[in-house]
Amino acid sequence: MSQLNNFYLSQPEPNQSCLLALRKIILDQDAQIEETVKYGMPCFTYNKKMFCYLWTDKKTKEPYLLMVEGKQLNHPLLETGNRARMKILRVDPNKDIPVTMIHKVLEMALDVYRKG
Repeated sequence: MSQLNNFYLSQPEPNQSCLLALRKIILDQDAQIEETVKYGMPCFTYNKKMFCYLWTDKKTKEPYLLMVEGKQLNHPLLETGNRARMKILRVDPNKDIPVTMIHKVLEMALDVYRKG
């Protein structure tokens, strides 16, 4: 758990507050979502399967939510980039977090896992 805490606490503001808020939003979405570390970044699992990650863009330094089964999700704000399976949802740390929209994306993703 200290590796996770170090990740969040080492982020500069406003990213730190944004990432911590996203963490809470994700964990509060479903009781079966758990947090761990993969590849040095926070990874969230659902029923022991990789669900999503939190990370920051190398160029812009802004946070984003990486959805593991993104290719199965259809939302206008999800970006594929050069990824085959995953999509990202960028979050501007200088603006209010679009909580309702993030809940919708997370719920769409959870439905993919629940339906198998």
